[in-house]
Amino acid sequence: MVSLLQEIDTEHEDMVHHAALDFYGLLLATCSSDGSVRIFHSRKNNKALAELKGHQGPVWQVAWAHPKFGNILASCSYDRKVIVWKSTTPRDWTKLYEYSNHDSSVNSVDFAPSEYGLVLACASSDGSVSVLTCNTEYGVWDAKKIPNAHTIGVNAISWCPAQAPDPAFDQRVTSRSAAVKRLVSGGCDNLVKIWREENDRWVEEHRLEAHSDWVRDVAWAPSIGLPRSQIATASQDRHVIVWSSNADLTEWTSTVLHTFDDAVWSISWSTTGNILAVTGGDNNVTLWKENTEGQWIRINYESGTAIQSKQPSHLPHSHSQQQQALQQHQQQAPSHPGPSSDSEHSSNLSNSQLSN
Repeated sequence: MVSLLQEIDTEHEDMVHHAALDFYGLLLATCSSDGSVRIFHSRKNNKALAELKGHQGPVWQVAWAHPKFGNILASCSYDRKVIVWKSTTPRDWTKLYEYSNHDSSVNSVDFAPSEYGLVLACASSDGSVSVLTCNTEYGVWDAKKIPNAHTIGVNAISWCPAQAPDPAFDQRVTSRSAAVKRLVSGGCDNLVKIWREENDRWVEEHRLEAHSDWVRDVAWAPSIGLPRSQIATASQDRHVIVWSSNADLTEWTSTVLHTFDDAVWSISWSTTGNILAVTGGDNNVTLWKENTEGQWIRINYESGTAIQSKQPSHLPHSHSQQQQALQQHQQQAPSHPGPSSDSEHSSNLSNSQLSN
């Protein structure tokens, strides 16, 4: 049974596109088409603690860094900029860094696992992905780009967890090796791509083809030490797909979680990686959990009963279908394919505070 804990009037002057809770679930950041980011205390009064102004366009997404680096928040906007903010108190925020080396809207930002340091990935409608790394000792930022990551544009980005499978769970793993940095991205070419850092550059490791329309969100599931990895992807084709791999990430299989009534815009895993929240154009937030038979069950019906998805378990991976759909969208694509006036981003999900 799911119940409403709190409702917050953000007092934004335009559509709210995204909301995110910090590591402890105490501070809530929201962003809007009014160009501002607002900070709230999630468990006290509904008045904003701070309003962060620095963008000259709609702000699509916000992301919190790990608290070991302090109270740090990143925001991205249609104005092509990424701003990293830092606070000394929840009411006092300053601009720590501004990145403006994209040629179009920046649609998604995500901080890397803290084991890698203060590192931020950014996805843009110009088709590229930027990885920004901060030398925290000197306060200097370094930027690397993945050019032409996706045709037309990149809509979403997510980091692979740093934690490798624990030998206690997997007898095949005899020792821990240094984790390799990986990213997953989703784009307007209907593709999901996995990127691996190799010799100080990023290379495409896997190309996952199953969606027939723009991929709007990607989310790599948190690791709890089990010898498998999962990625959820959401698309305008009304499908949410869960991709699963073995511990060495060499092969990926796709399972259709559900076919929804409208386009799916946002997905988010619980902190333990066993519950997936989904929201989209049908104006619903649904929660899904995998049972012991590998079937995905919706668990948040008001009656409290779980309903099993009756969707086919796998989607065909037809390259010709992908190319045909891509050609159609290339003909119809706007100049800025990222979030615009579409209502989808009013329903983006806050990460990390779903109940188990």
